[in-house]
Amino acid sequence: MESIQKTIGIIGGGQLGQMMILEAKKMGFPIRVLDPTLHCPAHTLVDEHIVADFEDAAAIRQLAEKCDVITYEFEHINAQVLKELEAEGHVVYPTATSLAIIQNKFSQKTLLAKHHLPVPDFCAVSSVEEMKQAGKTFGYPYMLKTCTGGYDGKGNHVVQSEETVEESFAALGSGTLPLMAEKFFPFTMEISVLACRSAHGDIAVYPVAQNEHKDSILDETRVPAAISDETTKNAMELARKVMEVFEGVGMFCVEMFVDETGNVAVNEVAPRPHNSGHYTIEACVTSQFEQHIRAVSGLPLGDPSLLRPAVMRNILGEEGSQGKAVVLGADQCLAIPGITLHVYGKEESKPKRKMGHLTATAATLEEAIQNAAKAKACIKIQGAPSK
Repeated sequence: MESIQKTIGIIGGGQLGQMMILEAKKMGFPIRVLDPTLHCPAHTLVDEHIVADFEDAAAIRQLAEKCDVITYEFEHINAQVLKELEAEGHVVYPTATSLAIIQNKFSQKTLLAKHHLPVPDFCAVSSVEEMKQAGKTFGYPYMLKTCTGGYDGKGNHVVQSEETVEESFAALGSGTLPLMAEKFFPFTMEISVLACRSAHGDIAVYPVAQNEHKDSILDETRVPAAISDETTKNAMELARKVMEVFEGVGMFCVEMFVDETGNVAVNEVAPRPHNSGHYTIEACVTSQFEQHIRAVSGLPLGDPSLLRPAVMRNILGEEGSQGKAVVLGADQCLAIPGITLHVYGKEESKPKRKMGHLTATAATLEEAIQNAAKAKACIKIQGAPSK
C-alpha cells in the first residue's frame, strides 16, 4: 500500500491552478505554487507560494527541490529548465518534452502530421514572399499564426488576399517571431475533447464539447455536442490517438474543427486542463481537475462519464471598466435552477479578462442552454475605479 502524500508543485496560480488545488486538497496533497502575482487566485489555498516569473529558472528549481512532482496550468513557461530537471531525476507531468513540442505550433502540427492524424495543411513562412507563395498553395483566406506564444486569439491573423499579405505580416511582428501559414479549414463547428493519460498508460476520454467563441475568446461550451454518433466516436478516438502520440501524463485538451460532412481535424493541443472543460466540475463523475491530480500523482484515473447535459459560460471583465473587481448580480444568477457560479478572485477586473464562469446543468441540453443564458444576463464583474 503506497502513500499518496506527494507534494505537488504547480507552475501558475491562475484559475486553472486554483481549481486543480481545490481538488488536490480534497485528497490531502500538500501544494506549492509558483506565480509572479502575489494575490493570484491560488494564493490563499497553497502551503507555499513562490512569487517569481514563469521564466525564472532558479525559482523553478527551488520549486522542484520542494516537491515530488511538478505540473503546470498553462504552456508559456520555461520548458528548457523543466527538461534539465527531468534529466536530473525530477518528475514533470506532462513531460517537458511534450511541452516543448506543443509550445511551438509548427512542431506540434508536424508531429501530428507525421503520425497521419488529420490537421489542416500548413507550412512555415518567414517573409512576405513566402506568405504570397502560401496563398498560391492554400488559397485565400488562410490563417497566419505565430508558432509560439499565442492564446485567446492572440498570435493569429486571417490573410484575406494577396493585397493584405504585407499588412498581416506586420500585424504579427514582421518576422520577429517564427510564423506558420495554415490552410483555412471549412469548419461548421469548433469542438474540443478532453483526455487524460495516467503514468501507467491508461487513457480516459471525456464527452465531446461544442464551443462558441467571441473575439477569439471562448464564450460558451455545450455538452454533449450537436454532432452525429459517428463524428462523436471519431473525435474521441482522435483525442485518444493524440494522447498516444505525445505520451502525455495528465490532462490534455484537443481542440478540433468539424466540417459540414462531419470530418474532424486537429486545430491545437493544450497539455493541461482547459477552459472548455470547466463543465466537468458539475457535470461529470470525475472533473478534469481531479483527473489531472490523479494522473500526475500516480493514482488510478476516475470515471469521465457525463452525468447531465451542461452548458458553461465564461464571465469576462466588463467593457469600459478597469479596477478592483466587483461582482454584481450573483443573487439573481444563483436563483436560476441548476446554476453554479465560479468567481476566480482576481483582484483587478479588465475588459475581456477571464474573471469567472458559470455552469448550468439540467435534464435536457435545451433547458441548460436557456438557464445559462438567463444566468449570464444577470451576472457582471466590473472594475471599480480606485479612489
